[in-house]
Amino acid sequence: MKSLIDLQKLLVPELLEVMQQRYSLLQRVHFFQPIGRRGLAENTKLTERHVRGEIDFLHDQGLIEITTKGMFITNEGKLVLEQLVKFIGELSGLHVLEKRIKETLHVGEVVIVPGDSDVNAGVKHEMGKACVSYLKSILKRDNTIAVTGGSTMAAVANVMTPLGKESDLLFVPARGGIGEKVENQASGIVAEMARRAHGEYRMLYVPDPISNSTYETIITEPAIIEILEKIKGSNIVIHGVGNAFKMAERRRTSEQVMALLKEKNAASEAFGYYFDNYGNVVHKVKTVGIQLEDLAAVEHVITVAGGKSKGEAIASYFKQGKSDLFITDQGAAEQILRGTPL
Repeated sequence: MKSLIDLQKLLVPELLEVMQQRYSLLQRVHFFQPIGRRGLAENTKLTERHVRGEIDFLHDQGLIEITTKGMFITNEGKLVLEQLVKFIGELSGLHVLEKRIKETLHVGEVVIVPGDSDVNAGVKHEMGKACVSYLKSILKRDNTIAVTGGSTMAAVANVMTPLGKESDLLFVPARGGIGEKVENQASGIVAEMARRAHGEYRMLYVPDPISNSTYETIITEPAIIEILEKIKGSNIVIHGVGNAFKMAERRRTSEQVMALLKEKNAASEAFGYYFDNYGNVVHKVKTVGIQLEDLAAVEHVITVAGGKSKGEAIASYFKQGKSDLFITDQGAAEQILRGTPL
């Protein structure tokens, strides 16, 4: 396929550019439907006139449906998107990028999807699909899957599908809930994943973070002990990586700790640990659930994080973090390599 792409770049480069643009338009209709022409133009930064012409073409090809409510993708359009993913990846040089990221971050395997989730929220769904596909390939007969919170994990939940009739699935929150939107909390995410995957789930009704005194009381509760045993016994962990200061703000961190994070040049956060650019732990919050050291005993650790704005945070985390599969997007991958000395 690569040789064909190279030939096309030489002979008809405009063809590949048009293909990428129409793929992007079709993808956005899929994720934001129903959407109008003006909304699509604002989302893609193209002129309304240009979008109108492309939409007419996609409609004539039977790939989208135009209604009074807005545009919808057709089943044929969904099929075209699925079939084009690998080709667009080849076109964007993603396989080369995957190899470079794997070598740079020293991670088991890397999957990069086209686009930047900072610019196009639909890219998170593509990362989610890659995660679901990998899950199907590693399931055993009995599986306990621990999941953290956040918008990226919520995107994984939104594209979850039945994972296999012969596998027993139990989804559990990896940690307690941070004070944020319910749909982005780990407990809500595992409930949605279980519903879509035809599995079971358990909740962890514990705030994150908690005080030392509350922690000592909570971990003696029989119900908490039971769910913690299941969480610690997970054979699959799916988690994200956060920007240190954004995560600190979400936790309503005190001014004293915020000052410490700035002083220590914190760059990333995962599992309640804050890391600097060298991967050193500069602060840890008291949490109930999976701890960083627990990952060594987990059979499959999947990290899903993307967006150009998270490039530095991702590079920081992987200076120490363990992962068997890292799923990201083109925006984050390119930013990671920009910050890496040659």
